[in-house]
Parts: sequence; C-alpha cells; structure tokens
Amino acid sequence: MNNPKDFEQIYTTYWPKVFRLSMGYLNNPDAAQDMTQETFIKVWQQLGNFRNEASLGTWIFRIASNHCLRQLEKDQRMPQSDLTPIFNQQNSSTINLDGQMEFLYQCISQLPEMERIIISLELEDIQQADIADIVGISKGNVRVKIHRIKEKLKEKFKHYER
Repeated sequence: MNNPKDFEQIYTTYWPKVFRLSMGYLNNPDAAQDMTQETFIKVWQQLGNFRNEASLGTWIFRIASNHCLRQLEKDQRMPQSDLTPIFNQQNSSTINLDGQMEFLYQCISQLPEMERIIISLELEDIQQADIADIVGISKGNVRVKIHRIKEKLKEKFKHYER
C-alpha cells in the first residue's frame, strides 16, 4: 500500500486536519508544522502495516496524538527558555491565524491533555465513536467530556476582547 499516489491523496486530505490537531496541543504554528510532518513520515513508513481495523483517519489521528503527547512529555522534562515564545511570535511561519483562532488554540493548549485531544478531534468532525477509540474511553464519556470542554471554552471566550 506504499503507493506514492495513494499517499499523496492521504497527505492532501489529512494534512490540514493533523496540523490543526497539533496546534491544539502545541499552540505554536512552527512546532505544529514540524509535528505534522513527523506524523506523515510515520504514516508513510507504517502505511503497509495498516490493517483497516479502524478508519484511516482514526489511525492517522492516533499517530498524530501519540507524537504530540511524546513532544509534550519531552517539553516538560526540558523546559524551554522564556525567550522561545517571543522568538516564535516575531518569526512566525507562513501560517496566519486570525485573533479568535489564535485565542482558541491558546485556550485549547491550556486544557489537560485528554481534553485537548478530545476537543481537537471534535473540531475536526471526527465521529465520537472514533474519538472514543483513539483516547480509550466510552462513547458516552466522550460526549460528556465534549460538552464540559465546550462550556469551559465558552467561558473563556466571554472574556475575549475582539
């Protein structure tokens, strides 16, 4: 299944979604681009092993989520200097986000890890059953968590200045 044309279609279809998922975790466009590229390198390497036990999208999001979680663990072990966010803001990549989207990603990045992945997948219109498979909880629990996360985000947006 490592057909370049198949992979090109997968890449084109899922790149924006994986990028947005990564932004939800990392809240940094450059780091999210790197994470997205790393995800697709892994997808290319493992595509021949894909067994269709879950949908292709679910499989890709699981890879992306695992990469993001590992990166967050690394970041916690080796904290970055306080200058890094300033540098990243001044030298931002070609990804331009409007103010509300930046604020949304900032709010999502402040959520606990499980909530980050759940809401990021929900924002990508992933079925709740697939989200449950990815994070390892029941579909009912996913539904409750999504509701609670949305309430938290609504509360934060009440204080957002336009």
